[in-house]
Amino acid sequence: MNDILAAPLRFAIAGLIAMAVAMGIGRFVYTPILPGMMEELHLSAGDAGLIASSNYLGYLLGAFAAAGGWAHGRERVVMLAALAASGVLAGLMGLTDSTLAFLAIRFLAGVASAFVIVFLAAIVFSHLAVAGRSGLQALHFSGVGLGIAGSSLMMALLVSSHATWVAGWIGAAVLSLAGFIVTLLMIDRGPALSGASGREPALKWSAPLVKVTIAYGMFGFGYIVTATFLVAIVRQGGGGRTFEAMVWMVTGLAGMPSIWLWQKIAGRTGLYIAYALASLVEAVGVTASVAMSLPVGPLLGGFFLGGTFIAITALGLQVGRVLSPQAPRRAFALMTAGFGIGQLIGPLVAGMLAERSGGSFFVPSIAAAVVLVVSAAIVWSAGRDVKQQVQEEARSPT
Repeated sequence: MNDILAAPLRFAIAGLIAMAVAMGIGRFVYTPILPGMMEELHLSAGDAGLIASSNYLGYLLGAFAAAGGWAHGRERVVMLAALAASGVLAGLMGLTDSTLAFLAIRFLAGVASAFVIVFLAAIVFSHLAVAGRSGLQALHFSGVGLGIAGSSLMMALLVSSHATWVAGWIGAAVLSLAGFIVTLLMIDRGPALSGASGREPALKWSAPLVKVTIAYGMFGFGYIVTATFLVAIVRQGGGGRTFEAMVWMVTGLAGMPSIWLWQKIAGRTGLYIAYALASLVEAVGVTASVAMSLPVGPLLGGFFLGGTFIAITALGLQVGRVLSPQAPRRAFALMTAGFGIGQLIGPLVAGMLAERSGGSFFVPSIAAAVVLVVSAAIVWSAGRDVKQQVQEEARSPT
C-alpha cells in the first residue's frame, strides 16, 4: 500500500482515517447513541453531561501528558496504541450498563483521543511540511466529518433494524478497529526530521499565543454543548430516531469540506480573521439549534456546527504552529489542553443548567453561543497584536 500513493498523500489519507476513528467515532459517536442510553437506562441530563465530561477530563490529562518529551522517537507506536485502544473502549461501552463503568471507560477513551490527535498531527504535519504539501492538512482534518457521517449512517441502519444503544457501541468498535488496521499499514514511520534532530525546546509564550490558547479553550466550551447534546435536543423536541440520525449525518457531511472552505477564506482574510468568522457562524448555529423549531433549527444547528468546528480546530492549531515554529508539538499539546478544559466544563455546566430549567437545553446553548462570540473577539485581538508587532519590526532599524 505504501508504494501505491506518494508519501504526502498517503500520510494525509492515513490522517483522515485515524481522525475518523479517534475523533469522528471515538469522541462523537456518544452524541447519536446518547438519547437511547438516556431513555433505556434512565440517565438524566446531568448524568449524560458527567459521562461526557469524564471523556473530556481524560482528553485534558492526555493532552498535558503528550506535552512532555517522553514520547520522543516513539510517536508512531504511542499513536497506534491509542488508536487501537479507542476501538476497544468503544466496544466495552456496550458491555455494561453501569454509570461508574461508563465514566471510567469514557475517561480512558479521552486519554486515547488526545494522544492520537497530538502525535498524529506531529507525524502527518511534519511529512507534509517537508514535502511542501501543507495544503493536504485539510484532508487530514476532514476525517472528523467522515467519522461523524459514517457513524450516523451506521446509527440510521441500526435504527431501521430496531437495534438498541448497545449495538451502536459494538458497531463503533468494529468501524474503529477496521480504521486502525488501515492506519497501521499506511503510517510506516514517525515524524519527519527537518533540520537538527532532537527534543523540541521549551515553548516561548507570547501575548498572541496566550490569547489564542485562552480563546481555544473558550471554543472548546462553546462548541461542545451542541456537539454533545444536539441529538438529545432533537429527541426532546419530538423528532424521530431517523431524523436524529439525519441531523448528525448533516453535521458530518458539512464537516468534510469545511477545512477546504475555511482555508480558502483564511487565504483571503488571514488565519485570525477566518478563525473569528468561523466562531461567529458557529454561534449562529448553536443558537438556531434551540431557538428555531424542528426541523429547521436542529438541521441548521448541525450544518453550521459541522461546517465550522473542525475548521476552527484546524485553524487554531495552525495559528499555534505559526506562533511557535520551534516547538509546534508542545504548542499543539498545550492548546489541546486548553481546549480540553473548555470541553470538560461545557457538558457539566450544560447538564446542570438543563436540569435547573426543566431539562431544556435552551439556556446552556445560548450561554455557549455567547462564549463563542467572546472567543472570536479574543482571536481577532491576537491577530491585531501580531500585525502590529510585524509593523513595528519593519519600521525598526536593522
